[in-house]
Amino acid sequence: MAESSVKGSSFPKFFGHAVAILLMIAGLYLSYHLLQWAFNKKLSGNAPTEVQSVTAELRERQLTCLARNIYFEAGNEPFEGKVAVAQVTLNRVDSGLFPSDLCKVVYQKNVFYEKVVCQFSWYCTKASTAKVLSNSAYTESMEVAKKVLLEGFRLPSLHDAMYYHADYVNPGWRREKIAKIGRHIFYR
Repeated sequence: MAESSVKGSSFPKFFGHAVAILLMIAGLYLSYHLLQWAFNKKLSGNAPTEVQSVTAELRERQLTCLARNIYFEAGNEPFEGKVAVAQVTLNRVDSGLFPSDLCKVVYQKNVFYEKVVCQFSWYCTKASTAKVLSNSAYTESMEVAKKVLLEGFRLPSLHDAMYYHADYVNPGWRREKIAKIGRHIFYR
């Protein structure tokens, strides 16, 4: 008879269910706090990013600066040569070694040994007289500027290109040569 009273008792069943429910609640509680901790830890590790709004006016200014640089540096070059000049310009903007503003990179001047040196030679030599003489070459330069700046078109071989010069010039650079496109030689 003692055996039947243990079997029929509801206390052990209730106790088993209560323990299971308590363990489930404890697990949910711990899971919630662990997720909350991980989420907060992840967010605290990220500094808030500033979102720079790009206005239509700014984008037009950037396109014009880039198109002029392409035109005066590589106006007679093939499509790839124009893209390469644009890509070097944008690589400089993104590098942290040059101004972070596209137009400032194009029009940057430095003084070395009391001599003014421009990042892009046309600006020092032709800036005061720089006029577009070929509408078709400028139109193509503007199309390349749009493709590179707005669509992100890049030449994979020039991912790290930061410098270039015409092939008829020997600046004596000790930089790593990475490509020759048209009349320009490109370097890291």
